[in-house]
Amino acid sequence: MVLHRQYLNILKEELVPALGCTEPIAIAYASAKARDVLGAFPQKVVIHCSGNIIKNAKSVVVPNSEGLKGIVASSLMGVIAGDAQKGLEVIEQVSAEQLAKVKQLLNSELVEVKLIENDANLHLIVEAFCDKESSLVEIIHTHTNICKVQKNNEILYEKSFDKDNFNSALTDRGVLNVKGILDFANTVSISEVKELLEKQVSCNLKIAEAGLHNPYGVNIGKMILDCYGNDVYSKMKAYASAGSDARMSGCSLPVVTTSGSGNQGMTASIPVVIYAQEKELSEEMMYRALVLANLITIHQKTGIGRLSAYCGAVSAACGSGAAITYLEGGTLEQIEKTIVNTLANVSGIVCDGAKASCAAKIASSIDATIMGHHLAMRDVVFDEDCGIVKPNVEKTIEAVGRLGRVGMRQTDIEVLNIMLETE
Repeated sequence: MVLHRQYLNILKEELVPALGCTEPIAIAYASAKARDVLGAFPQKVVIHCSGNIIKNAKSVVVPNSEGLKGIVASSLMGVIAGDAQKGLEVIEQVSAEQLAKVKQLLNSELVEVKLIENDANLHLIVEAFCDKESSLVEIIHTHTNICKVQKNNEILYEKSFDKDNFNSALTDRGVLNVKGILDFANTVSISEVKELLEKQVSCNLKIAEAGLHNPYGVNIGKMILDCYGNDVYSKMKAYASAGSDARMSGCSLPVVTTSGSGNQGMTASIPVVIYAQEKELSEEMMYRALVLANLITIHQKTGIGRLSAYCGAVSAACGSGAAITYLEGGTLEQIEKTIVNTLANVSGIVCDGAKASCAAKIASSIDATIMGHHLAMRDVVFDEDCGIVKPNVEKTIEAVGRLGRVGMRQTDIEVLNIMLETE
């Protein structure tokens, strides 16, 4: 029963609605909170960001901003229009007057951005100043995990954190394993997860439809349907990538995230929903498959971390691929083989920030997991020592975690250097 409750708590922590890419939204959220603590409109805002925050906020459109991009725009949207009580939906409502003020101040020196070097991958400190008053809001490891609030020299709230333990703010993820996840997916009462999953299905499908029917990004989703056909596998890729087309281009519709990412939330869920609908499977089976997909995604991200140079679409595609195998009546061993086959194929995809091409990476990752699924249903899996493949699925997931967390650390730095055009 304790294990059951832990799995349920993990889902509740991870499946949360967010408006826009979570890194610029975290900046908007912290900026709105700092303004509230200051108690006045700031004359100066200083944003201290880890490299991965900069990487993921640089090239993505901020929702409700009419196409604005970047850290300064994200902060101004939060300071001017943000409602911190709404969390990751902080800039859900922005008036024309507020947006005009954002644009007016965009090229001013109101907001200054500084890099926090050699730090946790997800770390954000916002300082706001007005006359002799000041405020500070600090976030670490997850996008709304406030660890410090300060007004002038008085600490209003503070909790300790381990800079190197990026899971410290979360329910213990050490309980997760593929067999346990499958057992939970098969036995959880649907009433315990239905509200969470209904929202995920509704929000994520809605933004996918928006991406298919409007000019967002390079319209990867629409291209797939136009050029690859209308079969179930093409639809799985098209709808998931269309959601990213829209989200990366500033669509104001919310998504339900997985492991702190809307793109991962869509990649883990949309293919499963499309497959269940096309195959006319029951709602209960779809929900159980979504439980599996989300938790498999979270399990992999536990070793990698929220942000890294490892593309999270791969982890999420493993989740949705495992769920397709589950919906096809696959055994535990075949579900494990789907995961291993996918990781053996596309674990090398690099994260170079949130932007339009994320939609293409989602499509490629789903294509790989479809291949992994078909191989698994034939009881075929890449052997141990085939590259990074280990003796079993848990060891392989652990190896990929090490690859993303340790092996790609220097890659992460170099990606940021390239994006910022420095040597």
